[in-house]
Amino acid sequence: MFYNVENLFLPDPKPKHIFDPTKSGLRNWTEERYSNKIFKIGHVAELVKEQYGQLPFLIGLSEIQGKQVLRDLLKNEIFAGYDFVHYESMDERGIDVALLYDTSKIKIEFSEPISFFFEMESGHSSYYDTTRDVLHCKVRYGNFPFHLFILHLPSKRENDINLPKREYIAKEISEKISGILSDENEAVIVCGDFNANPDEKILEKLTIDKNFNKILTNPYSNLYINKVFSTFHNKNGLLFDQILLSAHFFKPNSLLSFKNANVFSAEKLSSWDRKFMGRPFRTYSGTRYLGGYSDHFPVIVRLEINNSN
Repeated sequence: MFYNVENLFLPDPKPKHIFDPTKSGLRNWTEERYSNKIFKIGHVAELVKEQYGQLPFLIGLSEIQGKQVLRDLLKNEIFAGYDFVHYESMDERGIDVALLYDTSKIKIEFSEPISFFFEMESGHSSYYDTTRDVLHCKVRYGNFPFHLFILHLPSKRENDINLPKREYIAKEISEKISGILSDENEAVIVCGDFNANPDEKILEKLTIDKNFNKILTNPYSNLYINKVFSTFHNKNGLLFDQILLSAHFFKPNSLLSFKNANVFSAEKLSSWDRKFMGRPFRTYSGTRYLGGYSDHFPVIVRLEINNSN
């Protein structure tokens, strides 16, 4: 599962002045609101378990402030037996990606942050722009090892000035994946908020190598064609949240093989406002606190276990 949890920050200290800036960038982000957010993310996990009979053994997260919010999140009873992988990035907003994993099923063999720095338009070498790290883990399920990449690509804003950054990151990650998959025994999953729909060129850059060979399959392409969305902007439905898999997961003799992909848009996660029916019940709308879960729905890929392996 992958879930953009929308600005999971620790509560802000009480400001000395009403106009003092807050670390979170949120308005009136109190201890009470933070606790409610932690509870609600745990409730999402409960709803997933209720529908599928179990929790995902791997859960990628984005818009996480740091390790303490992950520790608080894992205090939810539903996450008993889970641990996390997280690295502090140099993102200007202070948000990162992270991995939650079921320690009874998954072993972390290796992990690293992949950082990106971009020169500012001034051309001055001492000025650079930063963004979220990509988290790369090599994990093992039983005797089946595979690589997992969790990312949150730079946002679309201001006439999409971040498009070159997204394209560069996609190219670099694609080259890294190509190198991994040059060993036919390796397998890869990439999940995240791509800030792009499945039909955009940025996804094409990730799913093919420099020789135009297909290296990843995107099961969310068909969902997008059928107008299934994970988030919205104004009146537009978007499927920015996706999970991509390498060919290994489509082999009939693989220990873990692809079954299906979904957007988990349960009714309880959806807006109560009739004007926004079918959209995520978000925590904030601008500066207005709504008290919801997130402005994104989680996305889930189901894998079948081949017991003959």
